[in-house]
Amino acid sequence: MKNNNIKEEQQQKQEFLFDGINYKILLVGIAVIALGFILMSGGGSDNPNIFNEDVFSFRRIRLAPTTVLIGFGITIYSIFKKSKQSS
Repeated sequence: MKNNNIKEEQQQKQEFLFDGINYKILLVGIAVIALGFILMSGGGSDNPNIFNEDVFSFRRIRLAPTTVLIGFGITIYSIFKKSKQSS
């Protein structure tokens, strides 16, 4: 009988790991990462015998990887941000 009561108490005390703000920041970070990968796409050539210089554009070489790294930073921040309840 005691085992059933303990299991019921554990199920009732189940809470989310993070606060709502953490999840919102996490979603923003994932969106920024997706934006970075979208910025990296393209630049190919229809004819394989012709080289397309768009592969080395500022957008694909500097902007997109920086955007992805910023997105990873945002997601890491959302994981490490302390909730107000645990303080």
